[in-house]
Amino acid sequence: MTELVGLADVRAARDLLAGVTRTTPLEPSRPLSAALGGPVWLKCENMQRAGSYKVRGAYVRISRLSAQERALGVVAASAGNHAQGVALAAGLVGTHATVFMPVNAPLPKVAATKGYGAQIELVGNTVDESLVAAQTFAERTGAVLIHPFDHRDVIAGQGTVALEILEQCPAVKTIVTGVGGGGLISGMAVAAKALRPDVRVVGVQAAGAAAFPPSLAAGEPVRLPAFSTIADGIAVGRPGEITFTHVRKLVDEIVTVAEEDISRALLMLLERGKQVVEPAGAVGVAALLAGMVEVETPVVAVLSGGNIDPLLMLRVIEHGLAAAGRYLRVTVRCSDRPGQLASLLAEIAEHRANVVDVEHQRANPHLRLGEVEVALSVETRGVAHSDTLISALRASGYQVVFAAEA
Repeated sequence: MTELVGLADVRAARDLLAGVTRTTPLEPSRPLSAALGGPVWLKCENMQRAGSYKVRGAYVRISRLSAQERALGVVAASAGNHAQGVALAAGLVGTHATVFMPVNAPLPKVAATKGYGAQIELVGNTVDESLVAAQTFAERTGAVLIHPFDHRDVIAGQGTVALEILEQCPAVKTIVTGVGGGGLISGMAVAAKALRPDVRVVGVQAAGAAAFPPSLAAGEPVRLPAFSTIADGIAVGRPGEITFTHVRKLVDEIVTVAEEDISRALLMLLERGKQVVEPAGAVGVAALLAGMVEVETPVVAVLSGGNIDPLLMLRVIEHGLAAAGRYLRVTVRCSDRPGQLASLLAEIAEHRANVVDVEHQRANPHLRLGEVEVALSVETRGVAHSDTLISALRASGYQVVFAAEA
């Protein structure tokens, strides 16, 4: 039987973290409060040192190593946030870190990890594959493996997030957070359930990388045969042994969200909350926006990280606008005669939609002689506005052969 981490462990971790980590702010969310009919707060771990909560657990684990262990160095595997947390913590403690990252890890996370002084090894396509390489490295060199989630010290360190929440929002009824391997939610559930047994602790996974639901159903950790999500920070194929025990015993519910839900949440956080958050850090908000979980307010949603690749942010913003019905890609076929394009654009302008780009195509073999295809990207005010625009174009004789929110 796995012995659960206790409240005393979390409090001891907090003492270790004094002067090392920040007490991150708790910010109100007006859009979510209006949607849920009660107070909703955002725990901004995206503003933590190294951009996520991960430094909490990493520092607690590394600071407890012996002098001999520190001399041999530490090794970790991560898509980015744990990597940065380990690299920062190792530097603060005075040991050397080697970090194995997937070959497709976001470049800003790789650069930031190097910036904290770690040696980077790009191995595998997933964190799970990188973890295997890190374990092999540890066996060969004697370096201490700092597991991203499945260690008692790591769980205790992550649990300090909940201690802060309970102090900042004593009336909290529900805590919602993203879940990958389960380290954060395990630690938070330990603290929350010990101090406030009535508080519901809800975990959220990306539907494309949701290992906990089948594992809970099976009664043991189950490995996903494949997984994929834009939320790389929680793309974990199998729960940890220790974290699985904590989640099964302490967490009230695990729900999943779609990629579109995550994109919509990121857009809302950026546009309305002025918060730069990575996809994994926004899944709790995504679940609230999508109505995936019934909650009692006040609610606190944890923004677990803010390390997002700017290029991914551009794609996510576009995807989020589309998911919200505010970005429409439409392809129109019409007769190829002078002034036709101007008439089409005038029709769109008349309905107060904004054309972002236009592509004029005559070479498509599916077009009839004298026919042209015009592909447009259009900003609209929402789904109803998009539907009205498409109906108007068709009523004017334009053949809309493809209309999709991309």
